[in-house]
Amino acid sequence: MTHHRDTTRIRHNTKIIATLGPASNNVALLRDMIMAGGVNVVRFNFSHGTAEFHEENAKIVRRAAEEAEREVAIMADLQGPKIRVGKIADGAVALKEGASLILDAAFTGEGTGERIGLDYRELPNDVRAGDVLLLDDGLLTLTINEVRGSEILTTVKNSHVLKSNKGINKQGGGLSAGALTEKDFRDLKTAIKIGCDYVAVSFVKDAADMELARKKIDAECTDGVKPGLVAKIERVEAIENLDEIIRASDGIMVARGDLAVEVGNAAVPALQKRMIQRARELRRFSITATQMMESMIENPVPTRAEVSDVANAVLDGTDAVMCSAETAIGNYPFETVIQMAKICAAVEKEQDSLVGAGDSHIQETGRIDHAIAGAVAHIARHTRAKAVVALTEQGNTAFQISRYELLIPVYALTPSHLVQWRMAMYRGVRPLRLAVSCNHDTALAEVEALLKSRGLLESGDQYIITSGQKMCHSGSTDTLQVVQAA
Repeated sequence: MTHHRDTTRIRHNTKIIATLGPASNNVALLRDMIMAGGVNVVRFNFSHGTAEFHEENAKIVRRAAEEAEREVAIMADLQGPKIRVGKIADGAVALKEGASLILDAAFTGEGTGERIGLDYRELPNDVRAGDVLLLDDGLLTLTINEVRGSEILTTVKNSHVLKSNKGINKQGGGLSAGALTEKDFRDLKTAIKIGCDYVAVSFVKDAADMELARKKIDAECTDGVKPGLVAKIERVEAIENLDEIIRASDGIMVARGDLAVEVGNAAVPALQKRMIQRARELRRFSITATQMMESMIENPVPTRAEVSDVANAVLDGTDAVMCSAETAIGNYPFETVIQMAKICAAVEKEQDSLVGAGDSHIQETGRIDHAIAGAVAHIARHTRAKAVVALTEQGNTAFQISRYELLIPVYALTPSHLVQWRMAMYRGVRPLRLAVSCNHDTALAEVEALLKSRGLLESGDQYIITSGQKMCHSGSTDTLQVVQAA
């Protein structure tokens, strides 16, 4: 069956992350999602699939991006510890309110309505009588009556059909499982091998988790551009250690699913705003994820509540909004991305012109590139500049400029395709690949010629350009100019 899709580009500054899965891992569909909806990052869920599976998907993404003539980053999302129940006979069991249920870390058989095994064998050591366990994203509540060796004796608080391998959370947090498992270390090697631009670490508790992940990446990547690290904030402990985690990461993901189970649904919206703001203040990026367009797994249009959810994340200043099952296994992956792009574009159009919500609180560091980024934002808001242009070897200056939520485009030109892909995550940044002359004046002329040839600038347009007097040197940005295109 041939699909005829409108691939007219919907321009937006907030980046869109689409999870790849059976519904979307073909070149033609993904190309159209990139062209029209502006998919900027593709997420690989390492909870599923083999190394060979992910390697093949990486080829699909790179080919689709090449056909779409767009820059697209790949983010590997590590599984993290399996805090889950074990296998259940016939795949599921109906549990009735008031029934007794034993969770048994030593039980290896198929679970029943009386006894179910655990993938997470340390659970009996992490809980005590009176604690509350939330299973299957909080749809099943168990209260603990007694812990007896490997057995956790509980009472079922609400009727629910529990399926095999569903997740377990402890209300209020406190599970001791580390963020990185042996499987994660193997998957990290795969992610690096296939060229992933970002690695997301699940169930982070503190900065030490991120420092360990970075140490592993440094050991695997001895040269070149290393993947950026994303901390998934989904534990109570992560909220308590938020600032140190942000500082140890390149960005954070507001992973609202498990977080909501641990802290309660009502607490999540305010925490989301706090996390996004704090990431921006500390000069890191943020991703907002989980159930943003959930109804579009089955339906071709989102609910009004989902539209508002995406819109509020954009207004909060998130760098990226993410689709999970909607694009991985849903019936409408293309339509989901289009709807998300339209929401981003509409909200950004209505934002106060060139005014960022948290700019005045962005941390000052004394670094030259940070100071230049702040000056760019100030000049952009007091001139008729049509664009910001950043010549960058590693993408750092472009990223720092993106912290200021400018509504005019930031064109980041780099000679490296690896840097180009990585910059695809940054809000408002449109990466372009161009190897410029090492002569400063010649390089600026080459940049303007490229932008005009692509219709991104016209004669007479005013734009701001950042560069280094010492061209072709990483970290040399020290110059800001306001230019009128010839």
